[in-house]
Amino acid sequence: MSGILGTPRRLRLGMVGGGAGAFIGNVHRIAARLDDEWELVAGALSADAERARSSAALLRLDADRSYTDYAEMARREAGRTDGIDAVAIVTPNHLHAPVAMAFLDAGIDVICDKPLALTLAEGRSLAAAARANGRFFAVTYNYSGYPMVRRARALVRAGRLGALRAIQVEYAQDWLSAPIETTGQKQAAWRTDPALAGNAGCLGDIGTHAYHLACFVTGLTARAVCAELSTLVPGRQIDDHVQAMLRFDHGVRGTLWASQVASGAANGLRLRVHGDRASLEFDQQRPDELLLRDQGGDETRLRRGRTPAGVTEHLRLPGGHPEGFIEAFAQLYRDAALVIRARHAGQAVPAEAADLSMVADGVQGLAFVAAVLRSAAEGGGWTEVEGA
Repeated sequence: MSGILGTPRRLRLGMVGGGAGAFIGNVHRIAARLDDEWELVAGALSADAERARSSAALLRLDADRSYTDYAEMARREAGRTDGIDAVAIVTPNHLHAPVAMAFLDAGIDVICDKPLALTLAEGRSLAAAARANGRFFAVTYNYSGYPMVRRARALVRAGRLGALRAIQVEYAQDWLSAPIETTGQKQAAWRTDPALAGNAGCLGDIGTHAYHLACFVTGLTARAVCAELSTLVPGRQIDDHVQAMLRFDHGVRGTLWASQVASGAANGLRLRVHGDRASLEFDQQRPDELLLRDQGGDETRLRRGRTPAGVTEHLRLPGGHPEGFIEAFAQLYRDAALVIRARHAGQAVPAEAADLSMVADGVQGLAFVAAVLRSAAEGGGWTEVEGA
């Protein structure tokens, strides 16, 4: 491979999970290819041998690099001279930790969908293994890839809002408003099964996205939570609605609401951050815009394509040509490629890749989930976030 400033080969990507018909696996594959940095060359796409074979054939993978066992894939790819540079883990939640550990132990870098693991203990073990093995480990909190989210982060860092006072974040969906998990709907079935999703349902699926977005933009961490978890669809085994108050660093107060039973809501992730000089608002369903409101009521609508240095490198299209969900995901794969290439070349990580969420961010998310679960179980009292 030539140096990072040259024209290096495409990085070789493997994938665990994401067989034919899997939504998030296809998103990862498209995103990885968008900037032509990655090439999918191997996969354990399903534990079912026939589905793994047929999925690999659809993706034009060589038959000898289609696996049904992720541990075998880790061993064999680690032993190849043309083995994968990183693995993308796009399985249901319960497999994230064991799959990641197998590849870390084999000396292979990891890109894992969120949440990092089912428990905080598992997450900490993964972080320790990544450190011990000297491996790169990214977690795909994809909403942090939007250019206007990164501009919001830069505005907060620059002090444009003044001293922060309050954070409001919400994530509303309605796709689980009926018990569709009982009809054979695959995505609903595993997300509402605590054996596969963990003890955090809506909280772990989209509440963690909301929390990460708040932390990513503000640079703050919640120190304590006061939370209520609800299961509003009768018979469901796991929460589908969460509301919480948060105490962040430096006395900043916050609220978080996430629901997958909010009728009429499609994918309503929204963040508001209030300082003593100004506030900002980001709505994921209008990702090209950021509202900046000064004390006294003046409002500025900032648009992607009219962005300053430090954000323009995250743009792919001119202003007026909308970028969205796939492009935000692709930003994480571009960041990951920059970091891995720099590591291979013994060079410093480029500044434009510095915002990539890593395993420590995944651990932070699991600490938040654990605190919410404890608070809710104890009647909604204030509960410290462990390690915050």
